[in-house]
Amino acid sequence: MSWFALKAILSGILIAAISEIARRSPGVAALVASLPLVSILGVIWLWRDTGDGPRIASHLEATFWYVLPSLPMFLLVPWLLRHGTGFWPSLGLGCLLTIALYFLLLWLAPRLNLPL
Repeated sequence: MSWFALKAILSGILIAAISEIARRSPGVAALVASLPLVSILGVIWLWRDTGDGPRIASHLEATFWYVLPSLPMFLLVPWLLRHGTGFWPSLGLGCLLTIALYFLLLWLAPRLNLPL
């Protein structure tokens, strides 16, 4: 089996496991999903492929800054759902907010000397 296929299978199993856990316990699934497992797997794959410590350091630092604009979505979507907005519109608005905040981050990063 190719290395790429192994990476894809393991990453897919992680996502599938989280969705199965969520059917039984949303809180536990949220905890598992909030763990930086995808980032850790990505770093492991990057280390295995390149062995480049400075590249991994840059990747992890940039990941920190890119996580921040995604966090408000996790508050907006539940708020919209609890106030009667449908699932797809809520998710769409959450994604639009995240995209807008990503663009804001990309605009601010050079001005604040953030390492992206």
